[in-house]
Amino acid sequence: MNFTDDQIADIGEEIIRVLKTVYDPEIPVDIYELGLIYDVQISEEADVKIIMTLTTPNCPVAETLPQEVKDKVKEVENVNEVDLELTFEPSWNKDMMSEEAKFELGML
Repeated sequence: MNFTDDQIADIGEEIIRVLKTVYDPEIPVDIYELGLIYDVQISEEADVKIIMTLTTPNCPVAETLPQEVKDKVKEVENVNEVDLELTFEPSWNKDMMSEEAKFELGML
């Protein structure tokens, strides 16, 4: 089944809403506002590909955080498959954080 552009946009919004419920354990800000999600691609069949990073390669949640992201995105209505790619290129830095995240952490 192929989805319309509007349906895909709705799925995308729902994915972002879900991503904002996932927090980095060391920083009290969600992974979306932190800038850890580099890309979310949604096909016409609602297959989702997420490219994300961690604050550091040896992050204590390197195993569990990507799995949590994958599991939560899979629960979004109409999402078919979820492919998650973990990358460290480019490596994350605090400039990737949203203004909101910087404000919450007292960096503004």
